[in-house]
Amino acid sequence: MRAHWFLFSAFVAGIAACPAGATGLDVLAANAAASGAAAWDRPGTFDLDYAYSGQGLTGTVRTRYDLFGKGFVDTYVTGPQAGASGFDGTNAWEKEPSGIASDQKGGDTLPLAFNEAYRDGNLWWRRDRGGASIADKGETTEKDASFDVLTVTPRNGKHFDAWFDAKTHLLARTVEVQGSQTITTFFSGYAPVDGRVIAHKIVIDDGSGVSNRQTETLTLARVLPVEPAASFAQPQTLLHDASLAGNAAETTVPFRLINNHIFADVSVNGGKPLLFIFDTGGHSLLTAETSKELRIAAVGAETMTGGGSGFVQGGITRVASLSVGGATITDQPVTVTDFGSAATEGIDVKGMIGYEFFARFVTRFDYGAHTITFIDKSRFDPKDAGTPVPIVLYNQLPQLAGSYDGIPGLFCIDTGSRMPLLLTGPFVAAHGLRAQASNGVEAMTGWGVGGPSRSFVTHGGELKLGDVTIDHPLTMMSLDTGGSAAAEAFPNNIGGGVLKRFVVTLDYDHYTMYLKPVPPPVADLDTFDRSGIWINSDPQGFKIVEVSRGTPAEAAGLKAGDVIVAVDGKPASAMTLYGLRERLRNQAPGTVVTFSLKGGAKDVSVTLRDLV
Repeated sequence: MRAHWFLFSAFVAGIAACPAGATGLDVLAANAAASGAAAWDRPGTFDLDYAYSGQGLTGTVRTRYDLFGKGFVDTYVTGPQAGASGFDGTNAWEKEPSGIASDQKGGDTLPLAFNEAYRDGNLWWRRDRGGASIADKGETTEKDASFDVLTVTPRNGKHFDAWFDAKTHLLARTVEVQGSQTITTFFSGYAPVDGRVIAHKIVIDDGSGVSNRQTETLTLARVLPVEPAASFAQPQTLLHDASLAGNAAETTVPFRLINNHIFADVSVNGGKPLLFIFDTGGHSLLTAETSKELRIAAVGAETMTGGGSGFVQGGITRVASLSVGGATITDQPVTVTDFGSAATEGIDVKGMIGYEFFARFVTRFDYGAHTITFIDKSRFDPKDAGTPVPIVLYNQLPQLAGSYDGIPGLFCIDTGSRMPLLLTGPFVAAHGLRAQASNGVEAMTGWGVGGPSRSFVTHGGELKLGDVTIDHPLTMMSLDTGGSAAAEAFPNNIGGGVLKRFVVTLDYDHYTMYLKPVPPPVADLDTFDRSGIWINSDPQGFKIVEVSRGTPAEAAGLKAGDVIVAVDGKPASAMTLYGLRERLRNQAPGTVVTFSLKGGAKDVSVTLRDLV
């Protein structure tokens, strides 16, 4: 659920209308006058209730904020989920739908909280504009309506555009980048509440289409006395929904490492074991097929983004329990969506285990032993866990400070990523890294919730994660134009290709990750495809999705859309997608691989060579 980025007009007296050739300051003065400026000068707390509808869900939203921008709490109940976010003037926090409240210092969560508090307090009306930078973008016309547009960058925040109706001078919309999405919020139905003129209707467009817009309609407004900062502070997490069988100190289960992804069995509602992917960058998910098989109905269609430039819609439901080995969590909200694993991984994955499960225990991924261990928090002893590395949370994604080739940067820990080190497009551009890479190839390198991802692949520089150094890992410099890897707010990504060097232990309560090297050798380390093709599963074999330029596959005449029905005379039905991918990564340069194509008059031979 997105945080509640409200913007209400108000404060200091000003002129009633913008003169010809008005400046941004004139626009703000006119907005103040139109909004009942004198009433906004009185301190207090707004407590507002809204009826919510959108993306197939209905519910309620409540926002409580200090009228001078000193803090806020936003809560929501939509369908079978509930959550909250807040800001106490210094710290931002979030209570995600499973009930865990956490400090939010990663990504753009804290700057967005400063933005919201700035708008709540209408600090742009102060003489010093609340320390913000304000740029006048002039007047624009849309559908016969005119708007005065300002770009506002609050102190400690990030820039957003504010559109003011040129006739009424009331705020008509804001446009703000939140993570990988551009959120446009429309305000209408203005009416006074205790003299303060506020929007009674708010419509949020997350960029996924008009049909997916969300509407909030004011149902109740209260003006309360000033509340202390502590009333906006992060609540305690008091949950009793996690257990280990037999009151054990820990439980350990085996996992399969395929394409650098972690797969293990999960029981839903006490049923038979189902194969799930385990993703520190994700949440509890069921595929649509799993939901149908288990007769678990979902409601709504919320927008989801991630790797890749697109988005998908996900329904919401609740399950009685999720169990991994002897570890169980109960009464959990779960998203139902398809994230492409069957075609892109060649594995019939039934769902995903993410933050909600990991954060209820101390969770250890042993890439050497191929085991996951869930440890009772009260009985965890870190003395042999390895080197501690501080982490912060970006929503529920673990993020840390590190460096690449001596360049400071932020990095997330993502067991759900097949990639080794992924550098985001903005990070690469900011430091001119693409021009410095002399040897590599542009290729399709992954497939996330938002579809395919492309990168320039090379052997990178030195990677430091806290006090841990990784020498020259395989590095992918993102070429995506949308999704998380193209967003300035998102950190660089540390995936399974780097993490497989370690035993990784996550202690979310203490915001600490431990890294302990696994005994060498590490199989399939820093390898990359030597053919030049990206393949997905197809009912008749393996479909070539992309052929990279200047590669052996292109030289042999392979094309996107070709379907491989046999390899070296062996039917595609007798092999796995991930097995073929591994062969194309690890067979020696000079190896000739012969592909038989659907409808092809003759076989195609590809001579493997190093591309990076």
